[in-house]
Amino acid sequence: MTGPIRAGEPVAAVGKTAAWWKALPVALIICDDSGRIMQWARDAPELLGYTAHEAMGRDIAGFLHSDSDPMARTVQDSVASGRSVTGVFPVRHKNGRTVEVEVWACPIAAQVGPGWNVLVLAAEADAARQAREGGALLDGLFARSPVGMAVFDTELRFQEINRALEAMNGMPASAYVGRRLPELFPGVNSEQMEAAMRRVLITGDPVVNFRIVGRTPADPDHDRSWSSFYFRLENAVGKSLGISASIVDITAPGKDELETTGHQRLQLLNEAALRVGTTLDVRRTAQELADLAVPRLADTATVDVLAVLTDDADLMISLTGGATLCRQGKASSPGLPSADTLAGVGGTLRFPAAAPYTQAVVDRRPFLLTHLDARDAAAAAPCTSTPERLRSLGVESMMMVPLIARGLVLGMATFLRGGDRPAFDAADLTLAGDLAAHAAVCIDNARLYHREHDTALTLQRSMLPRRVEPPSGIEIAHRYLPASDVNEVGGDWYDVTALAPGRGALAVGDVMGHGIQAAAVMGQMRTAARALAHLDMAPEQLLRNLDHALLELDSPVLATCLYGVCDVTARRCWFSRAGHPPPVLVTPDGSARLLDLPPGIPLGIGGLAYTTTEITLDPGSILVLYTDGLVESRTTDLDRGLDELVHLLTGTHPDLDQLCGTLIDRLAPPPAEDDITVLAARIGVPTP
Repeated sequence: MTGPIRAGEPVAAVGKTAAWWKALPVALIICDDSGRIMQWARDAPELLGYTAHEAMGRDIAGFLHSDSDPMARTVQDSVASGRSVTGVFPVRHKNGRTVEVEVWACPIAAQVGPGWNVLVLAAEADAARQAREGGALLDGLFARSPVGMAVFDTELRFQEINRALEAMNGMPASAYVGRRLPELFPGVNSEQMEAAMRRVLITGDPVVNFRIVGRTPADPDHDRSWSSFYFRLENAVGKSLGISASIVDITAPGKDELETTGHQRLQLLNEAALRVGTTLDVRRTAQELADLAVPRLADTATVDVLAVLTDDADLMISLTGGATLCRQGKASSPGLPSADTLAGVGGTLRFPAAAPYTQAVVDRRPFLLTHLDARDAAAAAPCTSTPERLRSLGVESMMMVPLIARGLVLGMATFLRGGDRPAFDAADLTLAGDLAAHAAVCIDNARLYHREHDTALTLQRSMLPRRVEPPSGIEIAHRYLPASDVNEVGGDWYDVTALAPGRGALAVGDVMGHGIQAAAVMGQMRTAARALAHLDMAPEQLLRNLDHALLELDSPVLATCLYGVCDVTARRCWFSRAGHPPPVLVTPDGSARLLDLPPGIPLGIGGLAYTTTEITLDPGSILVLYTDGLVESRTTDLDRGLDELVHLLTGTHPDLDQLCGTLIDRLAPPPAEDDITVLAARIGVPTP
């Protein structure tokens, strides 16, 4: 017989219903082994009309129609044998009508005493059926779409393609599955395609209008061109599952081969999607655009942004008084004396309102000067002498393209050519506009990100304790390190509460998610935890109250927490854990180990109890609490990180503050991928 799932442990089967909770109302019911209702939660009152007070203590079979009794007994027998069961049952609503509900039931260990209980999740059957039919509709759309469509796994191997893509490439679906693009299509820019998809997997940002050029088995003698779109596939909890790709043939009708120039321009646009905007850094993005343009599009390129952008001021300003810009990117072919005439990266440029440069920014239109002659230089002379100096040094042609994103002008990109190359034409201006548009969106993303990052960081720091006053007999040290600028601030928090002389509470938590919302929820959670701690309630009771508080938020959110109460006189600590990494105990003799505590489920799910574990401590023992950013990253899995943490903590540590710094320096060198919190507490004075 399969053992029942234990309350408080992660339950994989419950995870299967996570998608239900987001798509339709789901009732959560817990019964004892006799069928008596012990919990009536989530959408149970809305589904059947009974309040929790009316339903608690009743036999769940009393809600079923009499002709469902044999099926109910079958379910009860199956659950008693340790198996999960699903089915559809007619149930009586409080108003007398019959409601068909789809039920998923599984056994869990009894919360009190021996035996088992039953966890029941129920949803209105028609709504559940419509959700499944919606999935079938999407399957039909995939099969019949005239657009080529494919699904890749996280290793970028084909998992599924539709009929349109079969016809487009001249290969049957069976030839694709399990293979990668370079294996199947060496005649197209498949490595660039994979690079674009890897970027989507890492960042989650879709790639739109990525150009594919080359030849496929469907037409091996002629070059063709396709436009492709990639976005990341995720499960209900945001884990990456792979890539969805859509592909459209855009080869010009009536032409068997792409012109060489057109092919090169498509290649340049493809490279822009991969090389420009690799980080959320304005200066680096601007420099990437300049580097990409030289020498294939221009001899010299500069990228300038409005000074208010680098000053983090409001962009909605008037340019009627002139424009002040900061040079963020510059590139030039070797040996060009004209490059030295232009300001370097970091320089400030000021233009009066009448200057052609300012007018190009104000008008939001690209400017093409096919041939820079003396008359053009003279027209700009009242504002700047740069055009005349450039002309005298051999610059013959120039383009100025505004950087515009989301309706805002962010700056200007300028491109120059000398006399030994053809002058810029309308096609060059179009290409420069496409490159500038892509860079502008990346620059604006960086601007918006840094604004939210700074706001969230300010909010989070304002809600963390500015000064920790430890209880008598307990020495405290702590460190908080926010995520670096290339990552979002999360919801890490910590607190220390003095309950009585020699008795105090330690807490560390992590609100799942990033940004301002996570920081705001973190503040509410810490405030609630501190208020509950002053009531000196047992750790499992405090976590249960925090769980209820999160369930009452307008926007559901999950969080982990580790909470403990330490008593110096009794030489005891009591800990309870809600999905949070376990603490480390360092004894006075220098040995270190992870405390074996029941893991619990994250706060915000509801329905299951938490457990308190009592720990005996020798005087002078050190407890180290932390968040997962310290021990887990993209390159380090959790088990390895925990092993390294225990190894570093083995030994004696007279200075706790230095210990916290060492842990962060050794386990999470900058840039930090996630927020990191470390809280170290020495309980009592070591015995000589």
